[in-house]
Amino acid sequence: MTQNSSTSAPNPITWSSEARENAFVQWFTPLVDKHQLRADTLALASADASFRRYLRVLSLNASHPSLVIMDAPPELEDTSRFVNITSLMHQAGLKAPQILEYAASQGFLLLEDLGANTMMQALPKPLALGAQAMMAPPLPPVALSEPDAKTQMLFEKAIDALILWQLSSRPNTLPEYDHALLKRELSLFDEWYLRQAKGVQEAELQVHLKQTLLPVYELIIQKNLSAPKSYVHRDFMPRNLMLPTSNDAPLGVLDYQDSVYGPITYDIASLMRDAFISWPEEFVLDITIRYWERARAKGLLEEDGFSQDFGAFYSAVEWMALQRHLKVAGIFARLSLRDNKHHYLADTPRFVHYIRATCSRYRELKPLLKLIDHVENIAPIQAFTLGPRGQ
Repeated sequence: MTQNSSTSAPNPITWSSEARENAFVQWFTPLVDKHQLRADTLALASADASFRRYLRVLSLNASHPSLVIMDAPPELEDTSRFVNITSLMHQAGLKAPQILEYAASQGFLLLEDLGANTMMQALPKPLALGAQAMMAPPLPPVALSEPDAKTQMLFEKAIDALILWQLSSRPNTLPEYDHALLKRELSLFDEWYLRQAKGVQEAELQVHLKQTLLPVYELIIQKNLSAPKSYVHRDFMPRNLMLPTSNDAPLGVLDYQDSVYGPITYDIASLMRDAFISWPEEFVLDITIRYWERARAKGLLEEDGFSQDFGAFYSAVEWMALQRHLKVAGIFARLSLRDNKHHYLADTPRFVHYIRATCSRYRELKPLLKLIDHVENIAPIQAFTLGPRGQ
């Protein structure tokens, strides 16, 4: 639900069908007077990787000078999850949009507008390639962004919001991030990235699955299921965090409709190993340590010795990040090949970096590193590897 377009120059709105447009007009018309909406300002605000999209409309109401409309076709999107998790977000004390109107059967919602500026837009741009490359050759380098004081402040706000979300966790409230779901997500890598994007032939893929992928998938799942559990946003990254209205205000949180109950390591992994921006390793460590210190002070890391051993915790974060990177590589390939959203594949090299960096540090992951190097036609890295616990 990234809200990133200007309200001063409305974008034309097109509809998937006349029936969908008529349904919107029927729903929207009575809301114009009720909420003092300026119907002539209705414009496309953004779209995301799902079938949802967002419109923005200005209002004469001083308390809500602009509002956002979610357009989520009910045959493709379940808006009830968004509504339920919005309530959980508010109960946790997070800045999530208020829901002003909701038509469940039509898939339309009128929401509080948290602004047009995401945390991502406030972060420094990547530096030129070269000395700041994420990893040494033989991989083509990935440009890093260099954090500044504002970046530090924003990431600390992000971990404050994350801890609030995790502290509010209750079992049996959200769907479990269980073995079956983790396995389905990992299978996106072999189905969409290897088979579809890289063109690995079926016979070869079956060999890779039997000899490497399925055993590694099972190892990744078992590592991740051993972590303490909490609410998991599942896409907790700067593109889904909205800038605060003042330095002492919290970040807004969006795009949480797929939240689950699962490994506490997931959201800090996705925050620091972003799909669209990369940071120097020392900054990743710094913010992860700050999160760990605050989380253990709140009693969130009592299992598996995580509260006493940052090394054990950081290793668990790396294993969780590996699962996410394999999944997202598959999702980005699917978005490109199935949904014609080709810009997502431009960030695939970032995930190859992330995957290889983690695999090069753990002996158990050497088979996966060898497979990735084969598929990507990369000469093997000679790197020191860590043991099962990253020690």
